[in-house]
Amino acid sequence: MQANSMLEQRLLEKLRQLPPEQILLVEDFIDSLEKQKADSSLTLAAAKLSEPVLLKIWDNPEDAEYDTL
Repeated sequence: MQANSMLEQRLLEKLRQLPPEQILLVEDFIDSLEKQKADSSLTLAAAKLSEPVLLKIWDNPEDAEYDTL
């Protein structure tokens, strides 16, 4: 926990030294990181939700010969 607090303090000190336009860039960057995380979570959730449906397609005797390719 203390390491997180120290990191937080270092980041805050660096942010305080930046001009306003660069702070906006930092904020945009943080927003883009959060969006990437959300997009990744959404993609993973969609894949998990589609698994049962796709298993019916993937796991059938008619296509079994393709499993060995």
